[in-house]
Order: sequence, then structure tokens, then C-alpha cells
Amino acid sequence: MFELSEDVLARLRSHLAAVGYTVDGVRERLGPVAHAALHRNETTPGVRATDGGDPLDTLIRLWLLQRPVPADRAESALPGLLEPLVTAGLLGAAAGEAGGAGATGGQVRALVDVRPYGATGGPGLEQSAADQDWWVVADLTPGLDGARPAVTADHVLGVNSAASTLAQLTVRRPAGRALDLGTGCGVQALHLSGHVSQVVGTDVNPRALALARLTGALNGFDWDLREGSLFEPVRGETFDLVVSNPPFVISPRGGLTYRDSGLAGDEVCRRIVTQAPGFLADGGVCQILANWLHVRGEDWRDRLGDWLTDSGANSGAGADCDAWVVQREVSDPAEYVELWLKDAGVHGTPEYARRYEDWLAWFDAQDAEGVGFGWITLRRNAGSRPGGPATVLEEWPHPVEQPLGAEVGRWLDAVDRLDAYADDTALLGARLRVDPDVDQEQLGRPGAADPEHVVLRQRRGMRRAVAVDTAEGGFVGACDGELTVGQICDALATLLGEEPARMRGRLLPRARELYAEGYLHDAAPEAGSA
Repeated sequence: MFELSEDVLARLRSHLAAVGYTVDGVRERLGPVAHAALHRNETTPGVRATDGGDPLDTLIRLWLLQRPVPADRAESALPGLLEPLVTAGLLGAAAGEAGGAGATGGQVRALVDVRPYGATGGPGLEQSAADQDWWVVADLTPGLDGARPAVTADHVLGVNSAASTLAQLTVRRPAGRALDLGTGCGVQALHLSGHVSQVVGTDVNPRALALARLTGALNGFDWDLREGSLFEPVRGETFDLVVSNPPFVISPRGGLTYRDSGLAGDEVCRRIVTQAPGFLADGGVCQILANWLHVRGEDWRDRLGDWLTDSGANSGAGADCDAWVVQREVSDPAEYVELWLKDAGVHGTPEYARRYEDWLAWFDAQDAEGVGFGWITLRRNAGSRPGGPATVLEEWPHPVEQPLGAEVGRWLDAVDRLDAYADDTALLGARLRVDPDVDQEQLGRPGAADPEHVVLRQRRGMRRAVAVDTAEGGFVGACDGELTVGQICDALATLLGEEPARMRGRLLPRARELYAEGYLHDAAPEAGSA
């Protein structure tokens, strides 16, 4: 299924780049109006923008706009490649064409999507390809131009917002082995190939593995792809990095393999979180997207906290797991059901009301009052931390600046450094510097002598904001890498007329919090210092 020879793959890859069938090339040809319309699944402006008939116009129409093109134009756009693409099942005769895809006067249509994709990790046609052009092979985007999407159970999703979110969250550091759990068409594997020596991908859907294999081959990568559920195909192995955009939709039944696990409630996400540490090498990181139930009378943090406790039990003797969980949004049951029924193309059909009712009744039976969506990062430690693993569960529905992979890496590094700063003496001797992307805002009534609130706000990354009092604001403002934390605390005590010990007791815990959240960093050592 979908097999092409190495020669054909090499010629196709070279040809797509040569004619400009890249993220930047397509954006330039479509122009801003048609480009934006295509992101709304509307193709009419795109058809108008590609009426010149050159190879790039033809390929855009064929794959991105899903329009049939004359066979002779397809042959011109894909010289020497049309026949093998038809034989492999990527292209075929347009509906009603008796003569076949290669017949004179016939038409050719796309059977799967071949889409330009950029190494920045943004949605398929949204961001610049930077210094890397890729192509993703997946099933055709359903529901163009208002049509009701026809989605089969084994549909293989292409580039989408969830995949892009995970790609931008992932820590991009050199690693030996990585696992893409539920690889789909191979989007995460593409990114992993840039900084990982060996990429292993798993999926329960054979069609997904076939398309992922073609995605990899088209981009010059040879991934180790294995069929099976969750971690079953990699039993006994460990990885430096595990990423997963799993079938996290919480529903009463299976259905679409790419989004419905068939497991009850949020069980698939719970299993990944609790089992992942057993497949991580020392220092290994797992990053996943997840949905979780909000059960009436239960704080979602308690539910996720139980998952993390179980994951720690699976870390192995003498190890534990740091964890950072961010809840990005919460949907009420009705909102959640509507979203995913529309995604499946059920909206407007006779079965819509019945399935809506059944799903809501199922949520009621679970005593669920909502569904949370967010990001989970785990890291297995080689040895248990003296103060226990670092665990942060927070709700942050506010805008962030992607990509956040560097911010996740910074948090992991800060957790390590704070082990050393757990000792007050070590922290008092540290020289810290305020992050250059932190601003101080003073809020108050016009004409007032003093501000009512002083707020530190990050312009990058998580874009956090925190209110500080006079001493805390003065402390952060004085962190320029010259004075030690102890010297700053004592100076503030003198300035504000407070006992030095009391000032230190107030500011040291706050300094650790601000360090963990990225407001403060270690000052760079001076050149030539030990």
C-alpha cells in the first residue's frame, strides 16, 4: 500500500522543491486571501489564484484544493511520475472517467493528500518552512467548501492544530532514541528526525503506518514503525524522549481511530501517563496532549495527581518523575459533544440528535461536568530528589507564545538547579539576573502617589504575570547579576526598616518561585572565571 521506489521518491522530492510546492511557495502563489480561505476549508479563492496552469498551480489544485485536473496537465506537472503515483494509489482517475487516469483527455484526482510542511512546527501552510521543507502524506482533508465530511474509521489525519501544538511544545535537544506513540501520518516523527538518532513510531492503524512510512521516505527518513496499541510494540525498551498526540477524545464508544481510543472515559491518557515512566531512560522526557474528565465534586488536580502518583510508581527503583501539567481549556459536556460530532460529519444528519443525547447521558452517568484539555510533561530522574519530585499542576487559559519547547526545557533545567538552591546558604550566595523579557507594570488610580499594584509580566513564552509587593519588586529589580541574593535581601531590609532574618525568610521562598517560573535566571559567569 502506497509504495514507491527509492528512485521515484528521490525524483518526486526533488521535483516538488524545484517547482515551488513548498510552504512558502504555496503561500506566495495563493496570496493572503486565498491562503486564509483555505485554512477555513474554502477553496474558491484558491481556484481563482491558480488558473495559470503551470506545474505549481496544478499541484495546488490537485492536492490542496482537491480538484480534478486534466491528465495531460498532471503529466506535465509530474513528468515521469504520474504513472508510479497512480500505481501506488496516491492518484487516480476522476469519478466517471472510464479511460483511467492516464488516458488522453481524462482527468486525475488525488486519492491522498501530499502537503507541504515547514520545520517550524506550525500548521501545514501557516508558517514559514524556515530552513527545512517537508511534505506530509495523509488522507484528504474532509469537508472542503461546506461539504459534509466523509470520514472512514481508519481515516489518517494530516497536519492539524493538535499536532502542531505538540510539535511546538516538544523539547528539541539531541537525543539517542525517541518514541512517537500513535504516530498517525508521522508529523511528530518528522520533527524528531532533526535531533534524534533513532525514531520509533507506533500505531494501531495499519493505514496510518503505511502513510507515515511514505511521509518518512518522501523526506529521506527511514523510521522504525510498528503496529500495536500504546506501548505494547516497544515492551522492554527505553527512550530518551516520548511524544504522543493520542486519540484523547472522551466518548461512550469507539469510532474514528485517530481520535477515539475505545477505552472508557479518559483511560487512554491515564494509561500513557502512568506507563510512560517505565519506558523512559534516566533523564528521559515524555510530552503528551491529553483530555481529562472533570468529575462533580472532584478537583481536576486531584484526578491528575493520582495519575502522577501512579506514574511515579512505574519509574523504577530509586527514581521518580518530575511533572508539569497545564490545563489550557475546559469544555462543558454539551460544547464538547457538539465539537466532536461535527468533526465526525454527523451534524445535520438524522442520527445527530440521537448520538448527542446518548453522549450527554453517558457524561451524566460518569457524573462529569466538563472536560479539560492540556499538556503533560514528565521527566524520569536517575535518583529520587531529596525533597521529592517537582510537581506543578496549573490552569493557564491565557495566550502563550509558541513554540514553547525552549520554555519546557528551561523549566526542567530550573527544577535541577533549584535542588541546589533548596539550601538557603546556597541561594543567598547566588547571583541572579532578571529575564530581559520581563516588564514591570505599576497599576493605580490616576494622580495617586503610589501604585495599587506592581505586576511583573513576561513578554515571551508562557507570558505569565504576577503581582509583587514593594520588597519583592525591589528584589527582582536589583537582580542584575552583580550582587548576591543575600546582599540584596540585607540592603532591602535596611531600606525598609525590617530585620534581615525576617526579610530573608520572606524573599527566599519567593525567589525560588520566580526562578522556577522564569522571571529570574542565574547570571552568566564572567569571562575567565572558574
